[in-house]
Amino acid sequence: MIKVAPYAAQAAQALRRYPEAKAQGRSEFQRDRDRIIHSTAFRRLEYKTQVFVNHEGDLFRTRLTHSLEVAQIGRSIARQLNLDEDLTEAITLAHDLGHTPFGHAGQDALNACMKPYGGFEHNLQSLRVVDTLEARYGGFDGLNLTFETREGILKHCSRRNALQLGEIGERFLKKHQPSMEAQLANLADEVAYNNHDVDDGLRSGLITIEELCSIPIFSRHRDLALQEYPDLPQRRLVHETVRRMIGSLVKDLTVQSAAKIAEMGPRSVAEVRSLPPIIAFSPQMKKEQAQLKGFLQTHLYQHYRVARMSSKARRIVTALFNAFAAEPKLLPPDFQLRAREDKPRAIADYIAGMTDRYAMLEHRRLFAVETV
Repeated sequence: MIKVAPYAAQAAQALRRYPEAKAQGRSEFQRDRDRIIHSTAFRRLEYKTQVFVNHEGDLFRTRLTHSLEVAQIGRSIARQLNLDEDLTEAITLAHDLGHTPFGHAGQDALNACMKPYGGFEHNLQSLRVVDTLEARYGGFDGLNLTFETREGILKHCSRRNALQLGEIGERFLKKHQPSMEAQLANLADEVAYNNHDVDDGLRSGLITIEELCSIPIFSRHRDLALQEYPDLPQRRLVHETVRRMIGSLVKDLTVQSAAKIAEMGPRSVAEVRSLPPIIAFSPQMKKEQAQLKGFLQTHLYQHYRVARMSSKARRIVTALFNAFAAEPKLLPPDFQLRAREDKPRAIADYIAGMTDRYAMLEHRRLFAVETV
């Protein structure tokens, strides 16, 4: 097994909620990664929205392909910084397990429905999936992942929720940082979704190259691509530009983080937790990332065609929640059992676990007279 730096998370010291015998030939973080990949929630990501709903086209990214891309970026940087690649990969593969169908529109609708009952947040739901909802083992609910993986999955948390989470919520109360692997997974996610939403946005025709050329990070890398390949067809030019953007972000993040490691000199993961964030972009790159994110927010995520599908998604999720709340017997039997203890949360668990196409099918089953 690859030896990591002293400031990296140490697999040999990792602890699980329920004691288990050590695995032969695998580190504890490799074991976490394998359990995530084999989980039901991970398979469902194939049919959950990134930006475009699943039925809108086969070439657009899903939560599954996005998670794989985040994992690739995260592992690449982790290797250069001498962090634990397997932990980084486990966190990145699990970070979207709690997402609802229909992306952020689905989450917003479910959160509104759950507001009187504590709300809904996909980071907390991802943790709930791996801690409770996955049912694969005889000895415990969930996947029994290590503390380090669970900590990385929970990127954000309110004080109210942190107080209820025990050890996993302590860092939010103490305002400590997670491991560097968790910090890296968070920024690898940002690199992936910004740049790949550019690709999908251009493919869909909702944004144009001409519009994107107003954004410095895009125009600079497009110009570099054209200098090297002046006759490149537009589709390949987009790929070449996005590839270069990702490369420059990965390099900046690696160089800046390595400099901060050298400056702060952490000697253990415990010291990492008590320091300010170490994994970071340079100020200039952070500014350029923010410009790109702002462009996508205005021109892609708020585009009228996306808004129309988002509106449909909110109506579907809200209608499903209200129908199940009014008549819990419409839920599948195992969720009916859970609803006896906490009806709103059982309904939220059921809806959050749906894929886009399953949510649409379930809506038709409940509300279309000709469908059973």
